[in-house]
Amino acid sequence: MGSIFGTLYVGTSGLKTSQNALNTTAHNMTNLDTEGYTRQQVMLGTTEYETLAITPDAVANKQIGSGVYYSRVKQIRDVFLDQTYRREAGRSAFYQVSYEVLEEAESLLGEFEGVSFQTAYADLWESVQELAKDPGNAVTQGMLVQYSAVFLERATSVYEGFEKYQDNLNIQIQQTVDKINSFGEQLLSLNEEIRKIECGGTERANDLRDVRNSLLDELATYANITYKENADTTVSVRIEGNDFVKGDVWYQIGLQTDEATGFHTPFWIINAKASYDADGNKIYDIEGAEVFDLSRTISTGNNTDVGKLKSMLLARGDHRATYKDLEDADYYNETVAPSILMNLQAEFDRLIHHVTTEMNKVLESGENPWSLFVEIADVGGEFSTGNIQVNPELMKEPSLLSFRKVDGEIDHQKADALKDLFTVEEYTLNPNVKKKTTLEEFYEDFVSQVANSAYVFHGIQENQEVAVSEAESAREQIVGVSTDEELTNMIMYQNAYNAASRYINVVNEMIEHIIRTLAM
Repeated sequence: MGSIFGTLYVGTSGLKTSQNALNTTAHNMTNLDTEGYTRQQVMLGTTEYETLAITPDAVANKQIGSGVYYSRVKQIRDVFLDQTYRREAGRSAFYQVSYEVLEEAESLLGEFEGVSFQTAYADLWESVQELAKDPGNAVTQGMLVQYSAVFLERATSVYEGFEKYQDNLNIQIQQTVDKINSFGEQLLSLNEEIRKIECGGTERANDLRDVRNSLLDELATYANITYKENADTTVSVRIEGNDFVKGDVWYQIGLQTDEATGFHTPFWIINAKASYDADGNKIYDIEGAEVFDLSRTISTGNNTDVGKLKSMLLARGDHRATYKDLEDADYYNETVAPSILMNLQAEFDRLIHHVTTEMNKVLESGENPWSLFVEIADVGGEFSTGNIQVNPELMKEPSLLSFRKVDGEIDHQKADALKDLFTVEEYTLNPNVKKKTTLEEFYEDFVSQVANSAYVFHGIQENQEVAVSEAESAREQIVGVSTDEELTNMIMYQNAYNAASRYINVVNEMIEHIIRTLAM
């Protein structure tokens, strides 16, 4: 009788297991369109066998099974596809930022409203040519002064646009660091919750694991991360080779703000040397504690082109660049060249500096010398964009540029020299460019360089989007919920449930029959 009653447990285990499997299948179906959800699969196991007799002369002892049990529900994920997807997503985000910065630069140079810089520069060049035809004419003199003022106005507007975009990136850097820090706090909290649930070894916190995996997916777009799941179910995360989340601690990223520029530099607070100023405020020496080593060459092979935060830092640079940043080739290549905006600022400022100083050299020579351009603030004749204005005296009376010699003759030689300086091939965009260009063509080469760079970055970014899409598609085939597969499973588990139910009914009828027979 004992063994007959025991068979009821076989049937009830089948009922319970099939019901749990149906619940898991329904859970998958419910989250069919839930972003970040990972398909769950039922794992079944056999309960401990009951030994009826030990028979040494037999191949095996006489045993009888006692049913099935619902061992666990596991997530269907591929670790290597996760790593591939996150790395490619981070690389795509890196080049997306670079492309967007160059797009913005093209917009600033084109200027949607008002007179564009290109038009203002062309008008200045045309006024110089008209002046060379009739230097003594007050109209052509006035045109030169007027168009020089418009030229400086538009140049200042473009350069200020670069500065504002630097500031905009600086704000984004601060927001991104805050976001990354919030991820660290959330990951630490999720680690603790998952550990509490799974420490008994009887339940899996799969939905919480989905949340954690989604956080890792998003974090991977901000920085180059590596991670691993520990034996205690927690996940350790490293950013740029430094611990970010480890054990019961997440290591916060701080921001040091440059007093001169206001630019933020991310650093590891735990690695920085802290001290206090006279007012009791904590200050940090971040040398060696920076999150990113921006001196490393950007390359896919070394995985130094991953994460939008690093891309924003590189694009912004660490100061407002001028033509003086182009004077030393080594300094330029180490500091300015890696930064999109600093490179644009320096090259653009070089054009403005050359135009204003070279025109002044001509106009200040010979008889009746005049400086067409002067500094707004006297900083030693540097003539950098934003600190140049047309001579106020000439703005009031352009005819002071009379181009007349002491004997009263028109100085055609000076007017021709002013025209010729725009056509001399002796200027380069930066120390790495060997091709000499004229002042007339300098801006065209500058714009072409921006357009070509944007084209290159756009191509790289599009290729990365394809790589991300392929990795996501491959991963989705594993983690995604298939309606057909889940419906098949639902039918299978429903049939199993019905079979277990019929099995219990048969056993119940057998027991009832035996009891009635014994009672007769």
